[in-house]
Amino acid sequence: MKTYIDTGKKDTRSGFGEGLTELGRTNPNVVALCADLIGSLKMQDFIDENPERFFQTGIAEANMMGMAAGLTIGGKIPFAGTFANFATGRVYDQIRQSIAYSGKNVKICASHSGVTLGEDGATHQILEDIGLMKMLPGMTVINTCDFNQTKAATIAIAEHDGPVYLRFGRPKVANFTAEDQKFEIGKAVHLYEGRDVTIIATGHLVWEAIQAAQKLSEKGISADVINIHTIKPLDEKAIIDSVKKTGCVVTAEEHNFLGGLGESVARTLAEHNPAPQEFVATQDTFGESGTPDQLMEKYGLNAEAIIKATEKVLKRK
Repeated sequence: MKTYIDTGKKDTRSGFGEGLTELGRTNPNVVALCADLIGSLKMQDFIDENPERFFQTGIAEANMMGMAAGLTIGGKIPFAGTFANFATGRVYDQIRQSIAYSGKNVKICASHSGVTLGEDGATHQILEDIGLMKMLPGMTVINTCDFNQTKAATIAIAEHDGPVYLRFGRPKVANFTAEDQKFEIGKAVHLYEGRDVTIIATGHLVWEAIQAAQKLSEKGISADVINIHTIKPLDEKAIIDSVKKTGCVVTAEEHNFLGGLGESVARTLAEHNPAPQEFVATQDTFGESGTPDQLMEKYGLNAEAIIKATEKVLKRK
C-alpha cells in the first residue's frame, strides 16, 4: 500500500498566499482585494511586491465583490479574499447578480471554512458554502486538501476564464501532496486502488481518508480512495468507474451533508450507477466554539468516522 508522508503541517491559507505571490510575479493582470483580513489571508507578500495592484476594501465585502466584477471589464483577474462565511453568505446577492450571472472572471478566495475555524464559533464556521456556490450557474467550486494543493490551485485558477470559488482553511494540517503537482480543474486524484469500498473525500478530510484506508487495510478491507478537489465541475467518470468496481461509497467532507460533495456524488450515482452510500459530514447543524481537533471529533469528521461509515456501508452491499 502506498505511503503518503506528511512533510510538515502547514495551513492551506498560506498555500493560497504563496500562490498569489507567485502570480503577482508572473501575471501582470492579477490583482487582489481584501476585506480587512490581510494577515489571515496571507496576502502581505503580494502587497509588498505589488502595492499598486492591491485594493483594501475594509469590512465591506459586498462592495469588494462589486469592485472585483468591475475590474474584470478592464481585463484584470481579481482575487477577492475574506473568510468563507463573509465570502458567500454575506454577499450572495452580489455574487449572483454581479459575478455569476454575467460570468465575470472573479476568483473568490475563501479562508477559514468549516468547523476547523475553531474558537471563533458557529457565527464564523460556515458549513453550507459549497452548496450555495455550486448552485450558481457557471461557478467553478474548488476545495483543496493541503498547502501544496492550495498553492497549485491558486495558480491554476488564474488561467481559467470564469468565476471560481476557492475554499481553504485556517489550521495547520498534513502537507502530503506533491510540491510540483499540476493542478487540473475538474480532475479527481486517485490515491489508492481498492476493490471493497470507494472513499471519496475533499478538503481536510482527504488526509483523514488516507488514514482510514490504511487502518481498514489492516482489517482486510480494500478501499479505493479518491481526492475530489473540484466539487464543480465534478469528475463523474472517476466516481462512476470506481463505484462500479466496489459497489458502495463513503463520502467525507467538512461541510453539511445537505448541498455538499456527498450530495453531488449521490446525484451522479442515482443517474448512472445507483449504490449504497454513507455520508461523513455535519448533519444539518451549526458548529460551535472549540479547537479544530475537538470539533472534528465531535461532529464525526475524522478517520474513525470514515471507518465506521465504511463498515456500515459494506453491510448494505
